[in-house]
Amino acid sequence: MLVASAAMAQRVEGDRAVASGAYAAEVPVNNQTPGQRSNGFARALLKVITNLTGDRNPIARPGVGPALRGASTYVDGYDYRQDEGTSPNGTPTFTTTLVVRFDPKKVNDLVSGSGFAVWPTPRPKPVLWMAIDDGSGPRLVGLAQSSAARPVLDHAKERGYRLGLPTGTAAEQAMAGAIWRSDVAAISRASATYSPPMQLVGKLYRAGVGWKADWIFVDSGRVLARSSTANADARRAMAGGADIAADALIRKYARPGKPVAPATPTAPKLGDTTITLVGLNGTSDYLRAINYLDDRAGVRRVVPVSATPERLVLQVTVEGGGDALAKSLADGGVLVPEAGTDGTWRLK
Repeated sequence: MLVASAAMAQRVEGDRAVASGAYAAEVPVNNQTPGQRSNGFARALLKVITNLTGDRNPIARPGVGPALRGASTYVDGYDYRQDEGTSPNGTPTFTTTLVVRFDPKKVNDLVSGSGFAVWPTPRPKPVLWMAIDDGSGPRLVGLAQSSAARPVLDHAKERGYRLGLPTGTAAEQAMAGAIWRSDVAAISRASATYSPPMQLVGKLYRAGVGWKADWIFVDSGRVLARSSTANADARRAMAGGADIAADALIRKYARPGKPVAPATPTAPKLGDTTITLVGLNGTSDYLRAINYLDDRAGVRRVVPVSATPERLVLQVTVEGGGDALAKSLADGGVLVPEAGTDGTWRLK
């Protein structure tokens, strides 16, 4: 049954319902009946959990199955969108999309309690260097050919991160040969103008009656993963590359889950406080700050709320609340209070 807080939003003419933020998702539904809506809530919640954690099979985690069956209790609001298209024979088509917004605190509690590793945001956007040989020789997939790479680009989004493509200049087109030779050094040099220094290198080719793709994931010149994917469908063989990169990123950057245990009678009461961090330049600074906070005495959980290039907002669950956290940070020497602000700290 839908909880009272899961309200359908009011819309005005010209307004378009879209999912925005890490705790919202869109799923197609056949109609607006309660049964389709309930099923849509479960699928949308699974998409949000996958996006937050990057986990390949989140439904296998303890507690996730029951949560999906009761997904309406996690819903903060929902809406519908009607999209018009055209079928291959030219007739108009209409699809209905359910846009669901979930309660961040409830979802965070589910993720923590289910033992997921926490994959911090913002996440890096590796460059996809992919060449395809359909029998006429390998060709680089550049920005202008992004539709050819759509399966791997879209699957990366499903795993909670994004892939970029090289511009596709004449010099970059010549890198198809380096991709085919698995010349990681040459590809890293060609990718030096892009940020971050991470590359997913893949070559897709016919193999028997199907397709095979060989993948290498590189971070700052170091190979973190090598694997292959194969399928009768070229799109599925290509999409598997996003899993190779996601698994490598999670192994390197995700932090073990830290379930929030109830406070003991002798421990200070747990409290949530919001702080803002500034002075972070890139993923390494971000991870340094997050890990430092997570290791402070009394801190039970650190959850990113929002992030921009200038600042990172975090919700911290800590024994003794905000005052206790401020004292702990002031004593640590890694974060210093930002002058003229309240609750903002700068990474030294």
